[in-house]
Amino acid sequence: MVAYDQEYINLQTELVWLQQYLQKKNKRVAILFEGRDTAGKGGAIMRFIRFLNPRWIKVVALSKPTKQEKGQWYFQRYIQHLPNAGEIVFFDRSWYNRAVVEPVMGFCTEKQYKQFMQEVPTIEKFFINDGILLFKFWFSIDQNEQQARLEDRRINPLKQWKLSTVDSRAQAKWNDFTSYKEKMFEQTNTPLSPWIIIDGKNREIAQKEAMRYILYKINYEKKGETGERLIPNNEIIKIYKNEMN
Repeated sequence: MVAYDQEYINLQTELVWLQQYLQKKNKRVAILFEGRDTAGKGGAIMRFIRFLNPRWIKVVALSKPTKQEKGQWYFQRYIQHLPNAGEIVFFDRSWYNRAVVEPVMGFCTEKQYKQFMQEVPTIEKFFINDGILLFKFWFSIDQNEQQARLEDRRINPLKQWKLSTVDSRAQAKWNDFTSYKEKMFEQTNTPLSPWIIIDGKNREIAQKEAMRYILYKINYEKKGETGERLIPNNEIIKIYKNEMN
């Protein structure tokens, strides 16, 4: 239970202090939660926000684009959800749908995919140069773990709402997802906006290390006063490296 998990309570206390600092200084934070289906993105977000002030956070989990949105510039529907001053925005999947899910599932054209891959590093540079603190998490699980979690969704009535068409094809498309994921890392990882890879096999540990990483990377008043470890475990959480770094 959370009430008896002092490590989690300490990390959450630090997050509350961080949120207060962001409000005071009008800072903006955007955190992208990406990964395969069942990797634990939504669960991690719920752990982050449990004790935060809901007036200063936003969780963005967009459904498939409408007809009108399909006729817009791709980034348009995401940009409207970027954080305002003092806010933290949690993206449960983001514009990176176009880097992996959409090409694998045939939801975009090859031209649209290539255009996105070319544009996204520049777009993110604009966000960061304007003062947004941008973090990109990828929760990583293996094929057996995904299969077990998908089966749990099928039989657990509390989780069946999570099942989608994409979920049902996740295992059959495993290698395709891997190929596009690796191209995404290689082409969209930059010194300004690196990918943070989290071993998601143990949900609880992955969630705590994601929280810890954010706390470690941002300076705020009262930082570390809980006495909790804020340096991430580099066996669980790693920064993707490529030739750009």
